[in-house]
Amino acid sequence: MYTFKLRNLFYLFRKEIIALALLLIAVVGLQAQSRKGNYNFLDFQQKPYYFGITLAYNNSDFNIFHSKNFILNDSVRTAESVTGPGFNLGIVSNLKIGDYFDFRFLPTLSFAERNIGYASSTETRPFRTRKIESVFVELPFHIRYKSAPYNDMRLFVISGIKYSFDVASDSRTRQADELVKISPTDFAFEAGAGIQFFFPYFIFSPEFKMSYGISNVLIYNEEIEESNVIEKILSRAFTVSLHFEG
Repeated sequence: MYTFKLRNLFYLFRKEIIALALLLIAVVGLQAQSRKGNYNFLDFQQKPYYFGITLAYNNSDFNIFHSKNFILNDSVRTAESVTGPGFNLGIVSNLKIGDYFDFRFLPTLSFAERNIGYASSTETRPFRTRKIESVFVELPFHIRYKSAPYNDMRLFVISGIKYSFDVASDSRTRQADELVKISPTDFAFEAGAGIQFFFPYFIFSPEFKMSYGISNVLIYNEEIEESNVIEKILSRAFTVSLHFEG
């Protein structure tokens, strides 16, 4: 299994990074409220499209559905998902559709960790973990609806779909045969909300969203007992993003 130095650094300093992001959001909010009027918004309103970058923290896991063999087996007592942290780096492409709608394409490189824990009925192997460290190339397509601006701020909601491919997948290696295989490709539905702060040279947009997988990522193998007790696996993720656009 790969070990990613960037992700390890993020994991060590994740509390500091999240605290800094929240502090930045608070400072930006206070600064935007101190000036009345939509002065900066009017400049960006003239642009039909713009680009930017996005930084994000994600929390990913699986939604595991047990099969009928789970009740019949006498060796695997539980199979459950264990949440893991990660982070995203991406590019923002935004196309305006009228005054209140945007079409957004955000190609992203996402580092994620999702684990599956198995509790065994035997004393020799009481608990096992299938560690799944992934590097996703994600292609989200979103439609965004925005409120009317107020003091260079506006609220928004988003929804859309996302295709992702795990370039670090070990589903074809022998190591994956020990427990369960996960498909490197996935499709997900996404929904979220956020707020835009308009500044003279850029737009700062904190955003949170939920991702719900719509395709079964389990690669079934009847010869693996840990795979037999699972009917399907769907991905899930919660992401807090900071968009810088202009």
